[in-house]
Amino acid sequence: MSISQTRNEVAAKAIVGEPEVVEDGRAPGVERSPEWLALKAAATALQPLQIKDGSIPNAADHAAAREHVATITSSVSALAPLFPHDAAYLSALVVDFDRWAAEGFGVPDFLDSLVAFQPQQHRVDGLRHLVVFPMYTQNGSPDRHVEALIAEVIWPEFIADLEAGDYGNKLFVSLRLIDFTSGYDTNSAVLFPETVAMREIPTFTWGAIFQDREAARYRRVVREAAEITKLELPEDAARMLDDQELAEKTFVMWDIIHDRTHMRGDLPFDPFMIKQRMPFFLYSLEEMRCDLTAFRESVNIERSLRARVDAGDELTASESEMLEKAKLVQYAVLFDRVFRFALTGSRVRNYDGLGGQLLFAWLHQRGVLHWTDVSLAIEWDRLPDAVVELGDAIDDLYWRSIDRPKTVHWLAAYDLVSKTVTPHPASKWNRGLSEEILAGPPKGFTDAVLDDEFPLSMFFEALDKKMADVISSTAGIRGTD
Repeated sequence: MSISQTRNEVAAKAIVGEPEVVEDGRAPGVERSPEWLALKAAATALQPLQIKDGSIPNAADHAAAREHVATITSSVSALAPLFPHDAAYLSALVVDFDRWAAEGFGVPDFLDSLVAFQPQQHRVDGLRHLVVFPMYTQNGSPDRHVEALIAEVIWPEFIADLEAGDYGNKLFVSLRLIDFTSGYDTNSAVLFPETVAMREIPTFTWGAIFQDREAARYRRVVREAAEITKLELPEDAARMLDDQELAEKTFVMWDIIHDRTHMRGDLPFDPFMIKQRMPFFLYSLEEMRCDLTAFRESVNIERSLRARVDAGDELTASESEMLEKAKLVQYAVLFDRVFRFALTGSRVRNYDGLGGQLLFAWLHQRGVLHWTDVSLAIEWDRLPDAVVELGDAIDDLYWRSIDRPKTVHWLAAYDLVSKTVTPHPASKWNRGLSEEILAGPPKGFTDAVLDDEFPLSMFFEALDKKMADVISSTAGIRGTD
């Protein structure tokens, strides 16, 4: 059967046999359709023909590339009726692919289709998107190759109510991975427009996170870590390890607050999102600031709603779900940071890893977390305030740094971290930077930072040996795994 015949049959079925699919855009079973499988195979076949910038410089490969592109565009056109909310994007996508082929497969430019793709306008639980772009995937492939995926929106009612209230974030999109090409058979759990190959940088209007992958990784890693460390989990924390949907909703709540925090608060300027070269521990503190804001806000939500319940108020269904998830967000931030982030990735400027080390050491040094008799224990009643205290210390650093030069801010940030996490014994920063560096440009400060400025403690070294396999096993994981 030709691709055009298949396309016509699918379109007819969608319109005549399943009108509700066209109406609501949920596209059930599309990941098993011959059109999607053909599209996925063609995108996969294109990838080895492309070089790092996404172009196909070898003219001998152009005939095969044109065939693959024709399959992609035919498949997109066939599947488009199943995604009526993305009609403008899918139409522009075909034009961008055709132009790329017609112009000889130079560096791809998919600006027009990217601008037409507006998933933040369709935050409806269960709605699906067909996404195809030449792009790199963060924490995955560094090359801008054609990637294709089917994703499903996660947008429960309590999240809609949070977003409509005190936690507005019109750019935030929460997704579930349904199927994908090899760029997402990795640790990548985000879809960001800035990763797409394009001729100019537009104003970005959305950013997406795959909470199903985050939740699945969390459940697998934390289950193993709790067993290894003999940590006795509270009942509700343990329940999240057995319930993927519960974990997904928890991560959506964490991420929507985290994401909006990057541009909110008493900030020296724009501490993270502008591409600039800084010592990696600055990125650690920015990510921790956002995570600990999500933790703090969850504590506030939990305590506020709990007080209403204790006073005899009846919560709405949405408020009851907020109350449940607010407590779970606190567990998620703690365990994901300590057990997964601290041990994931290389030791080369691993800013997420350092954030996990910082949180663990902070709690241990305040007597909230205990590693005694080769068992981990946490004083749960003291945990919320101790974590909030670390968030307050980072917030105070930012507030003070509004009046500081950049390098003085860097020095103050190092002081905050190094008082809790022990630096490498060869650290120039810890011994005191030379006058030549202190009087010179910021580059000298950054160059003096060791790749592993804050090595793993003996606790984490031992844990890493036991956890490495399970952490590596989460690459490419999805919620159904």
